[in-house]
Parts: sequence; C-alpha cells; structure tokens
Amino acid sequence: MIIPPTEIRRGLFENLTMNQIDRLFEIVATYEKHGWKLRSVLMTAETSAGVADRDMTRIAAPIEASTIDAIWFSRASHDKREAWELRLVADTPYALFETFAADDPAELCADMRLEMEARMREHGERLTGELLIKSEIPDVSES
Repeated sequence: MIIPPTEIRRGLFENLTMNQIDRLFEIVATYEKHGWKLRSVLMTAETSAGVADRDMTRIAAPIEASTIDAIWFSRASHDKREAWELRLVADTPYALFETFAADDPAELCADMRLEMEARMREHGERLTGELLIKSEIPDVSES
C-alpha cells in the first residue's frame, strides 16, 4: 500500500500535535523552575488546532503563528546582560541562546532574535524532512 506524502505528513502531525501541547507545558514549567521568564510562543497551525480544547491559562505570553513550535524565554545574565533562549518544542532538546547588553539598542536585539527564529526554522525544516523521509521508507517485512 502506497500512502501519499501529504497523508503521511498529516498523520505525523496529528500524532505529534497532541503531544506538542504537553511538551510545551513541560518545557515552560522546567524553564520557569530555573528562573527563566516566558516571553512568547511560536506555534504552527497544526499545534494551534489542538489548543482549542486545552486550558492555556498557564501560558501567560503572546502566541504567534509560525512554521515551527518554539518558545522564547529570557532571564538576567552576568555583567548586567539579559539572556534570551529560543527552545524548540520537540522530543530532543534543541535551543538557541544569545545574551544582550543592557545598552544594546532594542532594534539590534529584535533583529538578532529574528535571525535566531530563522535559524530555528531551518533546523525545524530539516527535522521535519527527516521524519518524512523515515516514514516514506517501505517496510519490506510486510511484502
């Protein structure tokens, strides 16, 4: 039986989406326990669809539409700097980290964060592509 790639993709995301929200809650709880402040959540349409029936009051931050599921956190760092971390919502931990000086222009910080989001999207696309490739490999034991 040959399954079209669009059906494979839909099946992958249907299975992942239910867990994505639980992963998001778990990641937020862990980071907050270690002193990080939740700043915003980047969420795919697939994950957003699963949010409708969930209590999202624990997520006290803006939720932005994106092509990846990721979470922005920040906290004070050494030498009067502020640390920002963009954490991918996935089974395998993956994050991008940057610190900003207190006197860095806000525009520079915003540009750096946009660049981090682009790098995270690239990583997420590679990860999604790997999942699709693995799911498209036929199981010869069923022949």
